[in-house]
Amino acid sequence: MQVAIVDYGSGNLCSAEKAFERAGQDHDDVVEVRVTSDAEVVARADRVVLPGVGAFADCKAGLSAVDGMVEALTEFALHKARPFLGICVGMQLLAERGLEHGSHDGLGWIRGEVRAIEPGEPRMKVPHMGWNTLNISESPVKLFKGIDPGAHVYFVHSYGFVPDDPTQVMAAVDYGPPIVAALGRDNIAGTQFHPEKSQAVGLRFIANFLSWSP
Repeated sequence: MQVAIVDYGSGNLCSAEKAFERAGQDHDDVVEVRVTSDAEVVARADRVVLPGVGAFADCKAGLSAVDGMVEALTEFALHKARPFLGICVGMQLLAERGLEHGSHDGLGWIRGEVRAIEPGEPRMKVPHMGWNTLNISESPVKLFKGIDPGAHVYFVHSYGFVPDDPTQVMAAVDYGPPIVAALGRDNIAGTQFHPEKSQAVGLRFIANFLSWSP
């Protein structure tokens, strides 16, 4: 199995690579993890991971600047319907638009937009940073198999995904109003939390992604 982690100048690439390699050690198939900015490698992969750290517009511009990458991702996820995972801003880019410092177009794969977090209490600071408790929704997507409700995962973000269809939310966290922690449809999934930094829970989530057959 070939897993491509997209390198477009944004993301915890080393941490992600190591986490996917570790999670893949116990997989039934040999898992080859490759960090790449080559669109052809992405197009041939069995699974693709799109990380992302920073501002929405900067990440979208960086992704668009890689020759053929948006087209390769679209072919992979929408036309070939292979398993795709976005992490943090990589998940946010799935939206139709991001409202960070203006309005900026996303990939538009999941209807909705990325808005500034509005915490419910003054003690809740922005960015939302650190460990928080997952509220896992019932979902046909089995990416949370073996992860207990109330598990803790790691976040660092100031903006959150607000999908048009609430049934696409797989998990949320309380921060005053709920914040989307994971969402998806069909073969496309995303996490606002960082599985590569979420220790045993994150590794289990990654292992589930490696075994996922949408």
